[in-house]
Amino acid sequence: MTISNTGSGAVDPAVREELGRLRDSIDNIDAAVVHMLAERFKATQQVGHLKARHQLPPADPAREARQIERLRTLAENAKLDPAFAEKFLNFIIAEVIRHHERIAEDTVNDETPLAD
Repeated sequence: MTISNTGSGAVDPAVREELGRLRDSIDNIDAAVVHMLAERFKATQQVGHLKARHQLPPADPAREARQIERLRTLAENAKLDPAFAEKFLNFIIAEVIRHHERIAEDTVNDETPLAD
């Protein structure tokens, strides 16, 4: 049982059914990932506001390094390429820092007295 790469051949109905089942599972996982990322970013937004109120820097390189190492270990244990996991986390960290910088700028602008 094979699937034609050209799309012009007939596909065994059992293969098509299995492919559909697997794709449905992938779609469900993708939805869960998006929802988990949304929850993560809600929490990091709160961190950004807390940092801004207390004039803490947007980035925390020591925490980021610990998180990267932690995620690499989790990835290894899950049989996921740790380099991929690190790239993924670095992408997220960069976005979080960008958000924290924007929150800090907005906080400073909101507290700046208006000139008469």
